Amino acid sequence: MAEPAAGEGFRVPAAHDEQPGTRNRVARSILDHGPSTAAELALRLELTQAAVRRHLDTLAAEGVVEPREKRVYGARSRGRPAKVFALTDCGRDAFDQAYDQLAEDALRWIAQSAGGGEMGEAAVAAFARARMTAQAETYRKALEAVAPEDRAEALARALTADGYAATARSAPVGEQLCQHHCPVAHVAEQFPQLCEAETEVFSRLLGTHVQRLATIAHGDGVCTTFIPKKTTTASTSTAGRNPA
Repeated sequence: MAEPAAGEGFRVPAAHDEQPGTRNRVARSILDHGPSTAAELALRLELTQAAVRRHLDTLAAEGVVEPREKRVYGARSRGRPAKVFALTDCGRDAFDQAYDQLAEDALRWIAQSAGGGEMGEAAVAAFARARMTAQAETYRKALEAVAPEDRAEALARALTADGYAATARSAPVGEQLCQHHCPVAHVAEQFPQLCEAETEVFSRLLGTHVQRLATIAHGDGVCTTFIPKKTTTASTSTAGRNPA
């Protein structure tokens, strides 16, 4: 997770306050400076307190930060104690890039060992499919326990349990499966086969063609997959997003 250095002073335009990058700056500031109040974060990042609180609410819902009562040394003043926000263990792990680098190195080694070029890409794709096939068994059980019309919601719950912060919502001619977090986004930037394999699995699990409209790995804010209402022959999408 590439983050701006602590103390980098610039004001994020209001239109971009809700971008994941700003939430990352809030979390990074807590990592660098320790448990902080919303007021301290607002001053440090040159944001409004309202904007900071929105990001803190999101980070808390994702399990990245948690509120705590601020420690007071000496005589306690009257009134409610100030609330500070501290990183959880999960939040700290998000800044550890060793696993990302290890995964990238392993996939690159697989590609090179297969001969590079198209053969290397095919080898990485085979690994991605095998990984997702194993992961999909848990999802399959969750989907089999519900009615067909509830499968998108069941898949979203299963993905959330794996750290993808997923939701399902109705669309004019179907449903949209949204993943608000991707644990392998940094690796998928280099190896889109991971996104392709995931989309293939969604298609098989839901029994219909699905279309990937956006991915975090390609710079979008959310991974979005369109699921049409009418069941058609299951097939796969292109490289992780809607072809333009």
